[in-house]
Amino acid sequence: MIDPSRLIFIHGLEGNSQGVKAVLLRGLFPGMLTPDFPGTLQQRMASLYQILGDRTGWTIIGSSFGGLMAALFACQHPAQMRKLILLAPALILPEFAEQSFAPIQVPTVIYHSFRDEIVPMEPVRKLAEKTFTNLSFHVVDDDHGLYQTVHQINWQELIEKEGLRIRRQR
Repeated sequence: MIDPSRLIFIHGLEGNSQGVKAVLLRGLFPGMLTPDFPGTLQQRMASLYQILGDRTGWTIIGSSFGGLMAALFACQHPAQMRKLILLAPALILPEFAEQSFAPIQVPTVIYHSFRDEIVPMEPVRKLAEKTFTNLSFHVVDDDHGLYQTVHQINWQELIEKEGLRIRRQR
């Protein structure tokens, strides 16, 4: 059983704690953290570091810009991570794409749509495959918001499952 106080959802650039994904996840996992992250990336990351502290065992779910934040945290603090779940993560932004992170073994699941017109899938896939050695990359037919997809995911199983099979869908 997962401790919901070690689950956090990080919303996208213009999202907040009252968005569809945050409300859905909080309903499934009462006690899960779904804070608001206003400001610049630097301000948002400072808030995230303050929330997560030096505690371990985190499962972080990040959507779009929140996926960028989650990936940055995981790459900088892999020992604090249990699992990383990214929804159309904005890994193509320079803050991630232009860094040379050492590959990390944190179990990582990515859902991305081939129809995403905001964050193109293929560059994200290439960066993810280079960075996350324990990666399960799911290509879906949705838009950038992944609103259909998030309602189809078996979140309980995804979050509670300990290991991942390395799976790269082409």
